[in-house]
Amino acid sequence: MPDKNSRRDMIKKAAALAFASTTLSSLTNRVMAHEEAMDEKLKGNINHSVCAWCYNDIPLEELCKSSKNIGLQSIDLLDPKDFATAKKYDLTCAMVASINKDWGINKGWNRVEHHDKLVEYYQYLIDETAKAGFPNLICFSGNREGLDDEQGLKNCAQGLKRIMGYAEKKKVTIVMELLNSKINHHDYQCDHTLWGVELCKAIGDERFKLLYDIYHMQIMEGDVIRTIQDYHPYIAHYHTGGVPGRHEIDETQELYYPAIMKAIHDTGFKGFVAQEFVPKRADKIGSLKQGVEICDI
Repeated sequence: MPDKNSRRDMIKKAAALAFASTTLSSLTNRVMAHEEAMDEKLKGNINHSVCAWCYNDIPLEELCKSSKNIGLQSIDLLDPKDFATAKKYDLTCAMVASINKDWGINKGWNRVEHHDKLVEYYQYLIDETAKAGFPNLICFSGNREGLDDEQGLKNCAQGLKRIMGYAEKKKVTIVMELLNSKINHHDYQCDHTLWGVELCKAIGDERFKLLYDIYHMQIMEGDVIRTIQDYHPYIAHYHTGGVPGRHEIDETQELYYPAIMKAIHDTGFKGFVAQEFVPKRADKIGSLKQGVEICDI
């Protein structure tokens, strides 16, 4: 019969083996869960992207890594300096940014006096977008500031026509975003789908289209699905967002995104849908994953 010391040693060895077995099992489960997440496939009916600015408190490298794991193919609204980071993770930038200290949402193409400098700036951005092999470059009308909609449209068309030949040569599509002027962007001129469609017709170039922001247009005009069905030939890109509040696109808001995504898919759309909601929850990447899953019809 073993003595007390031998029995104590045997108990210690058994406990150590049990601990090692539990640790190995836990590690194996974590690895399997990670591999399962990496292997999870989206359905492929919608090309998914996300707008980087909504996650400004997350380093871009981390956002790219998480987006890739979720199954996204793109990060929206990057500046040229950030292109290399997206490419490192085999992500495209489906919509290149164009805001700097001089130009942006409030100050854009609807003023003739801006055109010369905007043409110079956009030629640079077209070059950078083309060199990266990215498809779309965003633009903005600017605010009305007393300018009537008819004249604003004429001015936008006049200025944008000056860069369309260059955009065509470089195979870059110039895309004007539709934004609401009721809540977020007071006095913005391109605030209704029909105004944007008339601008597309005035420019008359397949390299000029619209970014239909579902959040913004729900606020301005509603009737989202029928508008998409009627005017989809003029739309190059879509953004999401919960109404009201521009937060998660789940049951806390009024839009039913699976039906909207089905309507987009049914038009034959081959471009990208980007999540552009600002997460309220602490787990922001979890909210992004949920948004992509809701839209993955």
